[in-house]
Amino acid sequence: MREWTVEAPAKINLSLDVLERLPNGYHRLAMIMQTIGLTDSIHLDKRASGISLACVSARAEEASLVPVDAKNIAWKAAAAFLERVPGAGVHIRLEKRIPAAAGLAGGSTDAAAVLSGLNELHGSPLSPDELAQIGVRLGADVPYCLMGGTCLSEGIGEILTKLPSFSDVWLVLIKPIFPVSTPWVFSHLRLDDLGERPDTSRLVEAVSRRDLATLAQGMRNVLESVTVPEYPEIARIREKLLACGAQGSRMSGSGPSVFGLFAEEQGARGALEEMKTQWPDSWAVQTVNGPYGL
Repeated sequence: MREWTVEAPAKINLSLDVLERLPNGYHRLAMIMQTIGLTDSIHLDKRASGISLACVSARAEEASLVPVDAKNIAWKAAAAFLERVPGAGVHIRLEKRIPAAAGLAGGSTDAAAVLSGLNELHGSPLSPDELAQIGVRLGADVPYCLMGGTCLSEGIGEILTKLPSFSDVWLVLIKPIFPVSTPWVFSHLRLDDLGERPDTSRLVEAVSRRDLATLAQGMRNVLESVTVPEYPEIARIREKLLACGAQGSRMSGSGPSVFGLFAEEQGARGALEEMKTQWPDSWAVQTVNGPYGL
C-alpha cells in the first residue's frame, strides 16, 4: 500500500475545567471531548524519502493560515513517525474544512491522521500507546484525536477515559471571523477567577445516560472567563443560539468557535439558517464516533 486517505474530524469540548497550573507551565485539565462531523481530508502518498506538504481550501484566507513546511503540525507528526520508523518519505495533502485557530483541534486532528495513516502504510509497526506517546509531544489534543469519539480527558490532555458513545446528536457550530490564540488565553487565565465551573462527574453521568437536557444545561468552559470579556461577540453568539432553540451553548476549547446542542435535526437546520444571516461560517453537523478505531 502506497496511498492512504482519511477524514479527520474536528472536536468540541462539551465541558472544560482547569484545575491547576503545573510547574512545567502546562495546566491540569478535566474535559469532556467529542468529535463532530466537520472534517479535513488527509491524503498520504508514500515516497522514497523526504517530507512535503500541500494544502487546499475552498476558503483562500484559511489556506493562507496553514503553513506548508516544517512549522505545520502534520509535517511534525510525519517527521516524528519517520524518526521512529525510518526508510521512506511521504507527501501530505490537506484539504482543509476545519477553521484554523478556532478551538476545534484542526491542527491536532490532522497530526493524528498523519500518525495513524503512516502507521497503516508501514504495516502498523507502532501500537496505539506508542502513537499516543508521539502525539502528546506534538500537542495536548493529539492523543485524544487519535482516539476520537466521546472521552473524559485529564492531565494535560493525555489521560483519556473512553465514555459511552454520544454520537448522532445535532449541533450548530459558529466560527466568528477573528482567531484566538490558545497560548494567549492560558497566559491570561486567573485560577482564582474562573467563574462558574462544571460538575464534571455529573456531566459524565449525563453523557453515559445520553441525557441531553442535563448535559446541555450543565456544560461549562472556564476559558470563557478570558475570551468573553475580550471578545463579547462570543457571548452574543451563545445567546442567539439559545434564542434559536439550542438546549445549551458553549465555546469550544480556547475559542472562538461556539456550538449549540439541539434535540432534533429540524431544529438545528432551522437555527443554522437564522445564524448564517450574521455568521456565514456556520455548520449543522452531528456528533460522531472516532475515525481510527484505536
